[in-house]
Amino acid sequence: MTSATELSLYQMVQQQRRFRLFDALAWIALASLILVTAAHLVTKPPAMPAYADVRAAWKPSEAWLYDRDGRLLDTIRVDFQRRRLGWVPLKNISPAVRDAVVTAEDRRFWSHGGIDWLAIAAAIRARLTMGGTGGASRGASTLPMQLAAFLAPELARPGHRNWLAKLKQMRAGQALAANWTHEQMLEAYLNLVPLRGEAQGIGAGANSLFGKRPAEMTRTDAALLAGLLPNPSAGAKTLGDRACRIAHAKDCGAIRAAAATLVSGERAARLDPALAPHLAIRLLERPGQRVTTTIDRHAQQIAIAAMRRQLSGLGAERVRDGAVVVLDNATGDVLAYVGGVGLNSTAAAVDGANARRQAGSTLKPHLYAQVIERGWLTAASILDDSPVQLDTASGLYVPKNYDHSFKGPVSVRKALASSLNVPAVRTLVIDSVQAFRDRLWALGYHGVVEDGDYYGYSLALGSAEVSLVEQANAFRTLANYGKWSPVTYDVSRHFRQHPRAIVSPAAAFVVGDILSDATARTDAFGADSALRLPFWAAAKTGTSKAMRDNWCIGWSDRYTVAVWVGNLEGDSMRAVSGTSGAAPVWRDVMMALHAGHPGKPPAVPEGVEVRRIALPGTREPPRREYFLRGTAQSVMAAAPQAARRPRIVNPVNGSVYAIDPDIPADRQRLAVTVSGAVAGHRLILDKRPAGDADAGLQIVPRPGSHVLALVDPGGRTIDRVRFTVR
Repeated sequence: MTSATELSLYQMVQQQRRFRLFDALAWIALASLILVTAAHLVTKPPAMPAYADVRAAWKPSEAWLYDRDGRLLDTIRVDFQRRRLGWVPLKNISPAVRDAVVTAEDRRFWSHGGIDWLAIAAAIRARLTMGGTGGASRGASTLPMQLAAFLAPELARPGHRNWLAKLKQMRAGQALAANWTHEQMLEAYLNLVPLRGEAQGIGAGANSLFGKRPAEMTRTDAALLAGLLPNPSAGAKTLGDRACRIAHAKDCGAIRAAAATLVSGERAARLDPALAPHLAIRLLERPGQRVTTTIDRHAQQIAIAAMRRQLSGLGAERVRDGAVVVLDNATGDVLAYVGGVGLNSTAAAVDGANARRQAGSTLKPHLYAQVIERGWLTAASILDDSPVQLDTASGLYVPKNYDHSFKGPVSVRKALASSLNVPAVRTLVIDSVQAFRDRLWALGYHGVVEDGDYYGYSLALGSAEVSLVEQANAFRTLANYGKWSPVTYDVSRHFRQHPRAIVSPAAAFVVGDILSDATARTDAFGADSALRLPFWAAAKTGTSKAMRDNWCIGWSDRYTVAVWVGNLEGDSMRAVSGTSGAAPVWRDVMMALHAGHPGKPPAVPEGVEVRRIALPGTREPPRREYFLRGTAQSVMAAAPQAARRPRIVNPVNGSVYAIDPDIPADRQRLAVTVSGAVAGHRLILDKRPAGDADAGLQIVPRPGSHVLALVDPGGRTIDRVRFTVR
């Protein structure tokens, strides 16, 4: 009995012990689960994105401009936070770079799953043996772990790099390795890694640090790049020593020299051709944008070289800036766009091809085309190149020629070819300022926003402000027999707008023939000026007020070339004329564009006839001349005096005269001049008879406002002028 009781008690004690052990184990398991769950939650890293999402989200800081054949023209920086170029696929990165980075940063990269446990064990052992001072613990951070920190910067924030952050980074590395291939991880790492200065990624690093593309980097370059990774701002000595160890080089002299060059920044931005910076700024707006333009890189280089050569030859003390635009006549494609070439410019960022400047004489062809088209003048019509004063709302307008001389009676051909100012103003009087202003607007001169009264008669001499692109396209209209269409820069927005007829084909042809006539412009430009080419081409020069702008615009059968030379800050040029400033550039560009393919003269359009003419009373010999059908004459002569409308030539309406107090009053006279057949006509001064109109009247000036009238034999007033004496 006693033995049975003792056995029962023993069993109960054992059972209670088992229960307590089970409870302890249960509590331990629960505590472990809680701890594991807590550790899992505490060390949970941010979600890692998919490789495809990282690629899709990549935004370069640059934008790129390409020519019509896909060749790089220019690169501009759009995002200024970091300098990033396009994403570089792993296959386009030098194998030497891939090997050097893996060797330096993660030797067992290709074999582990995101965490290198052997490296971690070595790092722990090193920390313990070095008394907790740290040492080379960086060796435990794998490329996937570093990549995770690039994708989630909170994993490696400065001041928060403790064991907890390291655990999160390890788990993030594992997550990447589980979902990405090793090739994808290495490619992303090389594209996201921050390098020296602003450069991020192998694309920007290879460009700015080595002046190469990633595929062109050598073993030395690769060692230097890998040497930058622990400390991108390392000095030349530290970088050279580190790169030498990575390359296992026996002689480190060349590597240390390359490190010094890298640190100096001498190789920066060698891959940017910088051929069209002003157009790049005009067309590129977004990071990563790639625009394929209509520019022909060869034509662009021709224009740049010609302008550089001319500005260098003239010298900065005479002129500092220039711009060139080349258009394809048939399509309107902009083949060259040079907004400036730098050199000694004090405003190099200003786009000279798009800036509006005074047009000078370059508007005259459009004026003559309009009056020829309307049948009011022909190429053989006689204009009077003599002093003229025009009464305007703002006072007298007294135009003068460029050389301050007058040629007397001249034909329209000679007046336009020689760019005579007074005949152009007389032509505008025939046309009307408003009609000419409207024609300029129709031709695309959209800076001419005011009405005709604002510009006055000076519009004939180019007082309006225009851009070089507007000039080129307006002259291209003449090249296309008067048909206008917009210019095109961007191939992606390329569409053919139906051309609009602005100028009649016959008038456009006649004006082009005049501007190609080297003989007609000989008096003004010489027999062998820069405007004379060995093939057919038409051209017009112009110089604005105070020698601030110099233009030359012209066309051949295929191209229109427009050139501007001046100072973008607005100060005057020194000793630069139409044929010494812009014209030589125009000639050089035209000659290069037509090398081996000379320009051909245009076909005579319907509505144009040819006639042999004589021009008695002028200094021009008989010649063959083109006329619009129905306007031809065999003889063109200045109208005889008797055939002209009687009018008062002097004093000019609106004139103001001052009496000189040092000269006796009875010695001061104002001569009255009349023109036309005035026999029997009388002059009336302030409603009182003053004498016969053909008697050579002289007026004794008296202070005040006066009215002088010309009256015909029947008593009808046919002309009247007002003048003031002070």
